[in-house]
Amino acid sequence: MNQNKRLFLIVLDSLGIGEMPDAYKWKDEGSNTLRSVRSHPAFDCPTLERLGLLHIDGVTNPAELATKPTPSAAYGRMTEASGGKDTTIGHWEISGIISPNPLPTYPDGFPPEVLEEFTRRTGYGVLCNRPYSGTDVIRDYGEEHLSTGKLIVYTSADSVFQIAAHEDLVPVSELYRVCEIAREMLTSCWDGRHAVGRVIARPFEGVSPFKRTSRRHDYSILPPAPTMLDAIKQAGLESIAVGKITDIFVGQGITEAIRTAGNAEGMAVTTMVAERDFNGICFTNLVDFDMVYGHRNDIAGYASALTEFDKWLGNFLPTLGEDDLLIITADHGCDPATPSTDHSREYTPMLMYGHAVTPRNLGTRKTFADIAATVLDYLGMKTEALAGESFLG
Repeated sequence: MNQNKRLFLIVLDSLGIGEMPDAYKWKDEGSNTLRSVRSHPAFDCPTLERLGLLHIDGVTNPAELATKPTPSAAYGRMTEASGGKDTTIGHWEISGIISPNPLPTYPDGFPPEVLEEFTRRTGYGVLCNRPYSGTDVIRDYGEEHLSTGKLIVYTSADSVFQIAAHEDLVPVSELYRVCEIAREMLTSCWDGRHAVGRVIARPFEGVSPFKRTSRRHDYSILPPAPTMLDAIKQAGLESIAVGKITDIFVGQGITEAIRTAGNAEGMAVTTMVAERDFNGICFTNLVDFDMVYGHRNDIAGYASALTEFDKWLGNFLPTLGEDDLLIITADHGCDPATPSTDHSREYTPMLMYGHAVTPRNLGTRKTFADIAATVLDYLGMKTEALAGESFLG
């Protein structure tokens, strides 16, 4: 019998469950990622329904709930207390840090001072410099990039500085080097006012229509304070990061990092970690919901991906030991049914399952940080240094 305490925290990247009261500030009124995905015939998630996904506040009308199974997990609706709707701030809050001020965004593109310094430091000229869809930008600027050698620099509604380059013209190692230069520049210059949440390498390949490759790499800004991961590591426990978690936290508080190319590999790696005897947390991000389906307004793909996760989850739950705890949540929304291809300001789901967990409605929580407090509480650690209130008891 495993004597260690193992906690599995899985982020279904972008699975929002309905607009927050302040969604209008982001022009996200009406966004509801889960509702949009549930409407598609490809959605078939009996395991998530059995845990209690549809019982979460605001997800299902009472008449429909009467036909659903009694939940086997504790469940709740998470409110983002931070001023944002992006991956970085969402994960920081899940890990105990509330960020009142949003990270900088650039709806009109980056100012000349930023691009001039970027060119001076890297030697590359710049194309685009506008908010853009990642697939559209290589369609519209890919040929010019190949003919001029200039890099495609673009942003979105999120706090990101994205650099796209064809792998045959700019090797991935060179693109990564350029992104590292951009990360340092944006963080250290101009008193930090251009310190975006992430610099993202976006390599692509082929001939028109070009295709993005799986060698994307994120260069995040360091968290402004220690997170639950730092506390876990400092206590001598294991902090295993699966997927882009290590990139989001810049390796801070991580004892083992396992990068993955997508959902399928992320789920497979999580299964492999569960076969090990460890003491601490396995923190997994499944990015395809957001990157491949949400941002591309692919409702069918999103629904199918959730169905695949549900099948995996049905096999994963029986492998959990008596002292294991599973928490499933999200970091923001990305409604594939709205005209926007950007993230949406939404509540997120929380499902907590374990042999010792009493199934119950935990209501609408005030902050994602309640998850961090719960994680540390479960691992027998103090939580005063971080935001949030444990719902373990």
